[in-house]
Amino acid sequence: MRTAALLRKIRPQLHALFVLACLALAASAAPPAELTREQLDFFEKRIRPVLVTRCYECHSADAKKLKGGLSLDTRDGLLKGGESGPALIPGQPDQSRLIEAVRYVNRDRQMPPKSALPADQIRDLEQWVKMGAPDPRQQPAAPVAKREIDLEAGRQFWAFKPVVNPPVPQVRDAAKFVRNPIDAFIVAPLQAHGLTPAAPADKRTLLRRATFDLTGLPPTPADIANFLADTSADAFARVIDRLLDSPQYGERWGRHWLDVARYADSNGLDENVAFGNAWRYRDYVINSFNRDQPYDQFILEQIAGDLLPATTPEQKHHRLTALGFLCIGPKLLAEPDKVKLEMDLIDEQIETLGRAFLGMTLGCARCHDHKFDPIPTADYYALAGIFKSTRTMDDLKTIAKWHEPVVATAADLAAQAAYNEKIAAQKNSVSNLVATANQTLLTEKKLTALPKNPETQYPTNTLAELKTLRAAIASLEKESPELPSTMGVTESTNILATLPIHIRGSHLNLGQPIARGVPQVMTIAAKSRAPFPAQQSGRLELARWLADAEHPLTARVMVNRIWRWHFGTGLVPSTDNFGALGDRPTHPELLDWLAHRFVADGWSVKAMHRLVMSSATYQQGAGGRGREAVISKEGVISNQSLVISAATTALNTQPTNLLTSPPLITPSLLITSPPPLASFPLRRLEAEEIRDALLAVAGRLDLAMGGKTIQLKNREFVFNHTSRDLTTYDSPRRALYLPIIRNRLYDLFEQFDYPDPAVPTGSRNSTTVAPQALLMMNSELVSQCATALATQLLIRSELTDPERLHLAYTKAYGRPPTDREITRAQAFLQRFEQTATNREPTAKEPRTEAWSALCQTILAANEFIYLN
Repeated sequence: MRTAALLRKIRPQLHALFVLACLALAASAAPPAELTREQLDFFEKRIRPVLVTRCYECHSADAKKLKGGLSLDTRDGLLKGGESGPALIPGQPDQSRLIEAVRYVNRDRQMPPKSALPADQIRDLEQWVKMGAPDPRQQPAAPVAKREIDLEAGRQFWAFKPVVNPPVPQVRDAAKFVRNPIDAFIVAPLQAHGLTPAAPADKRTLLRRATFDLTGLPPTPADIANFLADTSADAFARVIDRLLDSPQYGERWGRHWLDVARYADSNGLDENVAFGNAWRYRDYVINSFNRDQPYDQFILEQIAGDLLPATTPEQKHHRLTALGFLCIGPKLLAEPDKVKLEMDLIDEQIETLGRAFLGMTLGCARCHDHKFDPIPTADYYALAGIFKSTRTMDDLKTIAKWHEPVVATAADLAAQAAYNEKIAAQKNSVSNLVATANQTLLTEKKLTALPKNPETQYPTNTLAELKTLRAAIASLEKESPELPSTMGVTESTNILATLPIHIRGSHLNLGQPIARGVPQVMTIAAKSRAPFPAQQSGRLELARWLADAEHPLTARVMVNRIWRWHFGTGLVPSTDNFGALGDRPTHPELLDWLAHRFVADGWSVKAMHRLVMSSATYQQGAGGRGREAVISKEGVISNQSLVISAATTALNTQPTNLLTSPPLITPSLLITSPPPLASFPLRRLEAEEIRDALLAVAGRLDLAMGGKTIQLKNREFVFNHTSRDLTTYDSPRRALYLPIIRNRLYDLFEQFDYPDPAVPTGSRNSTTVAPQALLMMNSELVSQCATALATQLLIRSELTDPERLHLAYTKAYGRPPTDREITRAQAFLQRFEQTATNREPTAKEPRTEAWSALCQTILAANEFIYLN
């Protein structure tokens, strides 16, 4: 009765709330006024170049004669179509005439008429139409004057201005909220909006957060006990130092950089062959992070390691291995047009370099001046001249071979020399035996010349000896030691002073020659425009320009990456795009202060970790401080007034307000999120962390570091004649060492948002989909780890069941179970064990089976794969 009366009483409020929620949902579901950054990027990179190079000649305002009345140089022209009707229907590729034409399925409508588009370009067009044909070209179809790039005006864009050292803001209650200057930059805008940071995280939460953050692994029960027992003021600082000194630190943070470097163990694309030596670059990155190599030196080695002086063979090999950055991208190894193959490879290198170090989409300027950023086509070909003067491929014949410099040690060379001597000695023995046998044959047969096949007349014992010697040589040749090599680049034999602009990106249509150089809008005074040496590619000058302390982008981009990898979102959310289409900094003064500090601290990444993690901002809790409110399906209301207020505010909040987060609204649930950095953001573990944590908690993780882990030989095809990938992923080593096969990733990686290894990625997605839960419930890996954990718990005969539960929860979640969890778990174990006893016998004992089931439930829970 009371419930019914309560529902009647609050029905008007529920109705009002439902209306507000529906309005908010409708507003959120409405199509965006502007295209998303991803849509624009897809169009500029994948679609516009195809239209320009293959369609505009006959279907644009610049065409001598507009054929079929069809204009493809504007969105309106595409939608209106020509004499045959609309060229496309957004979202429906199978009903779009444009797609029908490029597929070459209709003999009367095949475009381009001279030759079909490559399969990958057709797929891009299909995907573009399927996603709604996003197109920023809103100008009329009439000829439009060419846009002139104003470099001086471009330099006024925030990303191209010099880095400054802003003053630290003054905030109220600084003693309460500020541990270091980072906090002042974060708290000042919060206080301006009447907000305060969340309370500090408890020690268990903080330790679990930091341990996963720096090593990608969960803290051990011993780690937790030691931290809880340490009540000193610098207890957490000592934890940070311990984790930074751990070898596992380089594996965790090296993996972040490998995302940016688009690391993989296979080529992908047309010929998916093994990169059998890519692992050396992977290990170089891990070692560089572990020894805190200054970031400016890290840049120099990856761009021009072969051009840097080396005082020891080890240093030389280290720097040659760093050049894998330029070589490990995907390649069209069977491309028949060899000039195009080389220019496509150069384009991939320029685009990767731009995104990785500058946060810029330089590749967009290959076919035309960049449509959004002040980067003319001439700047693209100034960079292309540098890489055209660099040799990445040793052989362009099908299947093309990439360059692999030898990195042999003295021991390797000695082993090779000893082998060569052994082979030579065996071959000399054969030669001596044959010479002796021939002389004997001449003497005994009294011949003046040897017969045509003298061995046919040798004695049986001589033939047997020859057979033995030759078999030994053949066996030795199979055991020939292969000198270690790595993937990299070297200087070309043809250093170009200039490279012509390729009009519309085509090497068949050459324009004005452009001297080698760097993008003009990012120049750093006169020293950045120094002439490039006539006898070198210019990679060393390019690398020094990138690593210059005065560069407006290099330090900003890297500290933003570090921030993103700590907090889940960068101060510039679009970590790989600082251009006009990218996001603006949420805290621009903090970004510059960090960039300035980064350079001042000697480009030390570990120093930046200590700075960030010692801040109150990093150490705060993940709670919403009263800004979360929920309406359940049963109609039970929590903080009703806050919900209604939040929904009303959401409808009136502009999307540009960086201090508010839009609410997530469903018909049965409304949740509002706290402002960014008012509390620590909840984070789901990445794919590698989930797998490694499973093995670590189960006691099965092998912490061996480095070495070759792909099972294939170098340049061996990934897919055999049955088109099956025989790569296995059952190694107990860290996920970092599992093979990365382009176009065919490990299923656990795919489910948990592993990035596309063909492109640089500085910020992984974090989706939530049903197959993730299904994988955690049904995966053989999870099942095996649950059994291993159960076995570990049960062999501890000195423990009671509550103590075993305490250990299991501490291993998995970093906390002890509650009394209610212990009661429920014990009841479950009792029921499960009784049921298992009554069933037919299985491979497991009933008690082990019960504990395995409980452990799998613990490992499959959200708490295991999320961090507060």
